[in-house]
Amino acid sequence: MQSTHNIEIERKFLVAGDFKPFVSAGFRITQGYLCSAPDRTVRIRVKGDRGFITIKGKSGDNGFSRFEWEKEITFDDATQLLALCGSGVIDKIRYEVPFEGKVFEVDVFEGENEGLVMAELELQSQEEQFTKPAWLGREVTGDRRYYNSYLSQHPFREWANNQI
Repeated sequence: MQSTHNIEIERKFLVAGDFKPFVSAGFRITQGYLCSAPDRTVRIRVKGDRGFITIKGKSGDNGFSRFEWEKEITFDDATQLLALCGSGVIDKIRYEVPFEGKVFEVDVFEGENEGLVMAELELQSQEEQFTKPAWLGREVTGDRRYYNSYLSQHPFREWANNQI
């Protein structure tokens, strides 16, 4: 039986306006996948000067929630493990954007996924209400094309006319 302690509840949106005047922090993220199977992913991430390993389970039917386990590892270990990930490493700048008591994480992708800008919001429950800022665009929660593990194998630049 899965513990609800390790359940991530998240909503994803495309960004359709200028969020940068509202940014409170920003940092580079580089991440790769040791496994990106449909029912689980194993991600290695370097976030600033910190390293992490994360295991995520299959998303629920609505795409809002899934099992997530994350552990901080040393920067050196993360860098070495990223080398095992091979092609498809994701590079992005993540901005934290507070809005009405919530913090939206806006990812501006670089490299093979340049041109894609997405916002994520972690919630306490699937029913939790929140106010959408004006710069937030169409919701893409549950659309696997917008999972980073998918983008690592099918970069945004390869999408037909970047159809979003």
